[in-house]
Amino acid sequence: MKLKRLIFLMVAPLLLAAMGPKPQGEAEGHRPYVRGEVPAARDQGAAAPAGPAAEAPRELTVLPAAEADPAQYLWQARPVVIFADTPADPAFMRQLAELQRDPVPLLVRDVVVITDTDPAVESSWRRQLRPEGFSLVLLDKDGQVKQRKPAPWSVREISRAIDKFPLRQREIGRAALP
Repeated sequence: MKLKRLIFLMVAPLLLAAMGPKPQGEAEGHRPYVRGEVPAARDQGAAAPAGPAAEAPRELTVLPAAEADPAQYLWQARPVVIFADTPADPAFMRQLAELQRDPVPLLVRDVVVITDTDPAVESSWRRQLRPEGFSLVLLDKDGQVKQRKPAPWSVREISRAIDKFPLRQREIGRAALP
């Protein structure tokens, strides 16, 4: 598959040159969409789109548990709550690094990350979810716990798990018809 793509990338400019000049009205800097490419990253110099897409945050929201109330995310976002006994926990640090390495799939799925690293402070998240040591808890927009994991997960694993949630299935139009 990689060889075919490499050959295509080498031959494509020659084929385009043989086709002649571009039709009028086609922008000089215009590039077609490439699967898996983020349009915002592709068009570095392009103007920001208008509407809801312009309001979407570019960075993943990471909040401490003391600043986030579970009720404020009900039907608005999917909280991913990361618990640890200390901020220096290697699993906690690895999980945060993993989430911030590739936040785009999580942003598309309306994920907000909540961190709780102080067991002495009884946050509402800790009272509701009752973790032990390091724990990763995925909640859906309806506030229900969907998955608990005792070890860090990659963004790919988290996004695949979220895509299996019934509410996410309805959002993307893949829900089974009755």
